[in-house]
Amino acid sequence: MSEEILSGGNTGGAVRSGDTVRRPAGPWTPTVQRLLGHLRGHGVTWLPQPFGTDSAGRDIVSYLPGTVLNADLPDWVWADEVLVDAARMMSALHAATSTFDRAGAVWRIPVHEPAEVVCHNDFAPYNMVFTGRTLTGVIDWDTASPGPRVWDLAYLAYRLAPLTDPANTEAVDNGIAERSRRLRLLCAAYGDRAPDPAQVVGVAVDRLHDLAAWTEARGPQLASHVALYRRDARWITAHTGALA
Repeated sequence: MSEEILSGGNTGGAVRSGDTVRRPAGPWTPTVQRLLGHLRGHGVTWLPQPFGTDSAGRDIVSYLPGTVLNADLPDWVWADEVLVDAARMMSALHAATSTFDRAGAVWRIPVHEPAEVVCHNDFAPYNMVFTGRTLTGVIDWDTASPGPRVWDLAYLAYRLAPLTDPANTEAVDNGIAERSRRLRLLCAAYGDRAPDPAQVVGVAVDRLHDLAAWTEARGPQLASHVALYRRDARWITAHTGALA
């Protein structure tokens, strides 16, 4: 069967083969496959179905039909409906992971305490699948690992409120007042166990410094990403009061 090279992804080398996606596996692959199976068994069906590995040792999951927005995000991504749907999906994800058996688990990303839930760790527009303008799925689970729910929610806020320096061209420059409103909406949509906006803003700074360090360790070719994360962290720190 012919294979189509897919762009993006944390691991790289992802291809579509029929109705499946295949990518290089790692020590974390069996854990992530088991996690996906657990989540789907607990009603979280908007993520890929795990199929183990192929004869080449590659990770296999189902292909989620729809559109993935890898660059040049359209204006409609910033609609409140997308923000609310993303928050509710994350809340459902976290709730379903509470009963996941972590015994013997191997994670690509270090565990962050308190490990309340299993975080996706990269819940962002470039990993979201849309049907039309409706969010219908989330992909790229290889960096999932246990952590506090606010760790995941802070990164989603960073990407979708957004909590970025206005010079960051990957996001919309919608003004601090609008970002503050969207942050409150995000927390409200997450539900009863949502952290408050001030906590999300504070953790977003820590989250970005952690991401910068992890990215920097992957090689000098990602230096521009490291600089962007650190610049955004400085901007959030400078505007914490207005945002929260």
